[in-house]
Amino acid sequence: MTIVISGETFGKGPEVLGKTLLKNYIYTLSELSQVPKEIIFINTGVYVTVKDSNAFKDLQKLEEKGTKILICGSCVDYYSLQEVLAVGTVSNMTEIVTIMARADQVIHI
Repeated sequence: MTIVISGETFGKGPEVLGKTLLKNYIYTLSELSQVPKEIIFINTGVYVTVKDSNAFKDLQKLEEKGTKILICGSCVDYYSLQEVLAVGTVSNMTEIVTIMARADQVIHI
């Protein structure tokens, strides 16, 4: 399973609720016995991987359990987040497309 997170919120509605739901989603993923193979962060989703993100510790736990955390390099550059990334590996569109193409299941958040 590969998960693509393209924003800072889960679902549509109030931003505060959406951020809480996304944090809870990532926490719940970290508690699964079988974690996702990869989580890809694109667009404003890259903000979830920075030092002050409320999901930072859960993403670290996922990495420790073997999940590969990939962050869109173009997005990091666009938002100037190079100095505040705290988890994951900066990637490129070639790798992201390759991973998505070979995945058995891709979930978009």
